[in-house]
Amino acid sequence: MKCFTCGKAELEKKKIEYKQFDVSFGKFDALVCPVCEETAFDGNVSEQIEKKAKELGLWGLAAKTTIGTSGNALDVKIPKSIIEFMKIKKGQVVIIEPIDQKRLQVIVG
Repeated sequence: MKCFTCGKAELEKKKIEYKQFDVSFGKFDALVCPVCEETAFDGNVSEQIEKKAKELGLWGLAAKTTIGTSGNALDVKIPKSIIEFMKIKKGQVVIIEPIDQKRLQVIVG
């Protein structure tokens, strides 16, 4: 099957490591393009990955939040699930920086 992203090569069967939030879920069967490295999993593998994410407590970790105010500054409320995952504590110093005009990065040190 040709790559559905670049169309330049046939997809190759490989066992690849799947990571999310820098946490390894293990290795899974995938189809990978040797040119653009696009990766595709079949439905059964996607279900295995979803199951592993739930086991690790990473399923649904992304969350919407509302920007608030604190004096002249804006603040961002971080949901409890993300606080627990990142092991952030009240009063802890973190670095916050823009990745681009639509994304922020929080670095816990």
